[in-house]
Amino acid sequence: MTDAILASPAADAAFRGGSAPPHAALAVVTRGDAIESVHYGSVAVVDRSGRLLYAAGDPQFLTMTRSALKPFQAMPFVAAGGVSRFRFSVPQVALLCASHSGEPRHVEAVAAMLAASGSSPGELQCGAHVPGYFEVRGEVPPPPPYSPLAHNCSGKHSGMLAHCVACGLPKDSYLAFDHPLQRAIRRSVAHFTGVPEAHLVAGVDGCSAPNYAVPLSGLALAYARLAGERGDPEYGDAPGILADAMTAHPEMVSGEGRNDLAYMRAGRGDWVSKIGAEGVQAIGIRGAGIGIAVKVVDGAKRALHPATIAVLDQIGLLDADQRAELGSWREPLIRNYRGTATGRVRPVVAVDRVAPTAYARRQNGAAAGLP
Repeated sequence: MTDAILASPAADAAFRGGSAPPHAALAVVTRGDAIESVHYGSVAVVDRSGRLLYAAGDPQFLTMTRSALKPFQAMPFVAAGGVSRFRFSVPQVALLCASHSGEPRHVEAVAAMLAASGSSPGELQCGAHVPGYFEVRGEVPPPPPYSPLAHNCSGKHSGMLAHCVACGLPKDSYLAFDHPLQRAIRRSVAHFTGVPEAHLVAGVDGCSAPNYAVPLSGLALAYARLAGERGDPEYGDAPGILADAMTAHPEMVSGEGRNDLAYMRAGRGDWVSKIGAEGVQAIGIRGAGIGIAVKVVDGAKRALHPATIAVLDQIGLLDADQRAELGSWREPLIRNYRGTATGRVRPVVAVDRVAPTAYARRQNGAAAGLP
């Protein structure tokens, strides 16, 4: 598996030589006046044609997309007319792409989605976990068992079951890699990321669904297309339907106190945002026609939000009101168990504008195995 997921020839050589791949410092953690920890990672910003505009670290780093993949996992269902067939509301469409917190509104909407397709909670194969809103509120959760309806991926899985019903496919094996639904999802992922199906690196996500690693720039491209496509040649209006639902109901995509809700509210309908586990963030910017992807290489979420907001600011996407609105996410305080502020997480990422000729030289060198 290690051989399969190394990023580029240069990163491969660095890995085998015992040093870190060519990532950049994204954020530091301070304690008092000292820097206690440093989080490294990479950033890619591309336009809808796939042209790399800005970068930090290794924009081609092969990145497991995790929950940032959800809109593209929902794409076959929406393109096939599933939303109208089962009369899913706009908030329910947003739930197809959600890593929700298991709030009552999320659980109730997922239950209604299942009922609309004649499915049941027992058919969800995502498993169960503590509803996320307990952690957000700082509350102690009740003891198990927990309902699969409250699993953060239950909206995605409800859409998968509905797709099977609509297409006459078996539901009991809907997560198998060779199931027609998962084959359709692979085609969607390849289409939007620009990565041929044969080059997608497969894995199994936390919810047991197939997931794929792509170059970080490919994830950014997918979000540039998600945010900006109208009348896609293969998927029609599906990208717009999903993006519109996400921006109209970001509270269904995540939940109160969560970053995707904060980002999409701050974006005022222009930003399509989705976090993924292990330090992944993707954002499509409709007005600018670009996609942004950030990967914290050690998977630390605490570094992800400061770095992401700093990137948005550096490429000119934040006004004064948005800076204020997102201020607590950019430099969060760290407190000890008595509530005393002991430090903060501070972004240090610096994205560089990438000249097309320089990027071409970099790509050619990587293809030749040069550093």
